[in-house]
Amino acid sequence: MNTEILNTEIQEFISNNLNTEVSKILLKGTNFKNVTTKEIIEQIEAKVKCKKKLPTWFSSEKIYYPNKLNIEQTSSETTAKYKSQLFKGNSIIDITGGFGVDCFYFSKHFNNVTHCEINEELSAIVGYNYTQLKVKNIKTINLDGIDYLQSNKDTYDWIYIDPSRRHESKGKVFFLKDCLPNVPHHLNALFKCTNNIAIKTSPLLDFSVGINELKHVKDIHVISVKNEVKELIWILQNGYEDEISIKTANIIDNEIETFNFTLKNETMSNATHSHPLKYLYEPNAAILKSGAFNMVSEQLNVSKLHQHSHLYTSNELLVFPGRTFKIESIIEYNKKNLKALHITNANITTRNYPETVQQIRKKHHIKDGGNTYIFFTTNYLDNKIVIVCSKTN
Repeated sequence: MNTEILNTEIQEFISNNLNTEVSKILLKGTNFKNVTTKEIIEQIEAKVKCKKKLPTWFSSEKIYYPNKLNIEQTSSETTAKYKSQLFKGNSIIDITGGFGVDCFYFSKHFNNVTHCEINEELSAIVGYNYTQLKVKNIKTINLDGIDYLQSNKDTYDWIYIDPSRRHESKGKVFFLKDCLPNVPHHLNALFKCTNNIAIKTSPLLDFSVGINELKHVKDIHVISVKNEVKELIWILQNGYEDEISIKTANIIDNEIETFNFTLKNETMSNATHSHPLKYLYEPNAAILKSGAFNMVSEQLNVSKLHQHSHLYTSNELLVFPGRTFKIESIIEYNKKNLKALHITNANITTRNYPETVQQIRKKHHIKDGGNTYIFFTTNYLDNKIVIVCSKTN
């Protein structure tokens, strides 16, 4: 951590060049003593990534930024703020602290927060930034979180873990045992220090895989922002053996769409099926990830178009956690029928359909955009249909 970067003149240069192309700064160079052009560029690149993701850090003076990769890997303020409201108690320890965004928000709900980070420079940066952000109840520890827990006898109300992937070459295959730390391996030791564990994972982790690797899973939170799933939060409670609850949240600006159910209820429930009626509903990304396809039908009193289409319909306009459309027309799919609609621009979605959006656009010469929404899907009689809609929300 080069504290010379915090000099007023250098900070002004960084702020004044956030929109400057990095190549131009490299070409021209800088003439600051004790700070290289490379270091300044790293600060600029990282700060730019914080503008939308971490606005509190971006708008605060003399914040020191780590490598931009640390910013890419950290929680956003949006998800960190939401998560912090899920946990309550006196003390919490984050054993994989990173850039410290989650701990910053935990500090608003806990009296004592411990941030463990094995990277010496990153730990120093986080501690310094907390001072700039005027946070006084977070203790930063420059140690591996597992080692720290094993080296003292402290207990905590909560342990928070954000395991990192070790084997990126495995592609989309995701197991907790392949992460650092290996949570399944250390689980018994962790429960000696707390009764409550929260684990953040990528949405790539399949529910069945995570449940099989872990134990005492009480809740799984599926968190999405503006209809994009960002992370899963696994809540483990020591000794818990009851039904697992799935809690979905889709955060859109200052509103949150929620839908909750249990895995057992989903397997025991039955969806009703219907031809498209007056309104069409598409669940948000968090619900789609959760697999609550039957419970959506049962709880919200809507019918599915097909077992595998995951589109719903009703005659009455209902409040629905996702996108809602008024159905304008329904046609059986063929090139002649589609051509007769004279649609040149539309927003296209495919659900349970053999062709991709790109293939459909190319075949039927439909450009993206406009106020028309077209769903290419399959009805419960296994017929390919096209539903033309207008948006209601």
